[in-house]
Amino acid sequence: MVQKSKPPAAANEPEGAGQPKRRGRPRAYQPDIALGKALDLFRRQGFAATSLDDLSEATGMNRPSLYGAFGDKRELYIKSYQRYREDARASMAAIFREEMPVRQRLERIFASALNIYLSGETGPRGCFTVVTAASEAVDDPEIRAMVLDGLNELDKAFANCFRRAKENGELPASADPVVLAQIASATVHTIAIRSRARVSRKELEAIVKGAIDVMVGAKS
Repeated sequence: MVQKSKPPAAANEPEGAGQPKRRGRPRAYQPDIALGKALDLFRRQGFAATSLDDLSEATGMNRPSLYGAFGDKRELYIKSYQRYREDARASMAAIFREEMPVRQRLERIFASALNIYLSGETGPRGCFTVVTAASEAVDDPEIRAMVLDGLNELDKAFANCFRRAKENGELPASADPVVLAQIASATVHTIAIRSRARVSRKELEAIVKGAIDVMVGAKS
């Protein structure tokens, strides 16, 4: 049996005609950018004072899109805090990793922290970990565990710095890297709180200098 040939496509038939149509439409937002905007809002206003309408306006996403991308407000807060931790870790990683004298390392770490805490279009935003520790971590076990993990991570990073400094002879044999790390972390938290209260950078830098002198000795 001779098969019938298919009739040629009409000259004015658009390309792709007869093919199945793609359903849906591409997202009109970029999740990474939207999460960054949510983070900025949470850092400025906190969890309780930030409404879904606020988040919708900040991210440019309606409520269904927010829920679809990030879950409810609590889940979005958690994702924002995780993003903050990742960004802070990335900004400090090189300073903790590079070889340099312990005083120089501490000066650079605290200067970088101040740059983060004093940033913000409407004023200093401080440290999101400190803000979260004083609010959502109080009653939410999962968020509290995340905050404690962040605090412990910072303590361990500082302890490694002081341990290396002690091995290099920059600190006396009696120096305790763990105790010094806790003092360094406490200094970070202090300048975070004071920066959010709009204490001047000059005053914060004076606190940092005094703390470094206590930890590694004053410059001769």
